Amino acid sequence: MSGRKETVLDLAKFVDKGVQVKLTGGRQVTGTLKGYDQLLNLVLDEAVEFLRDADDPLKTTDQTRRLGLIVCRGTAVMLVSPTDGTDEIANPFMQPDGA
Repeated sequence: MSGRKETVLDLAKFVDKGVQVKLTGGRQVTGTLKGYDQLLNLVLDEAVEFLRDADDPLKTTDQTRRLGLIVCRGTAVMLVSPTDGTDEIANPFMQPDGA
């Protein structure tokens, strides 16, 4: 067994493709993955942040803020997922308002 550390994620297949990144503290950013390293520091181009709801900071709104070229520090990255092939669905566990 070698002494080299390897990341659990294979991000090479997402380079130059759209990704969604969730960060600690509740921030959510989408953009084009341009690079990464073994510490999971990510470089995103054309990044857009989804702003949070003022009443509930854990919820994101439809409002966005364009960030451009950014670096996401690896210690803050909680989730990386591709934007292609994912669709938002209604929460099946939410009760209808009339119930």
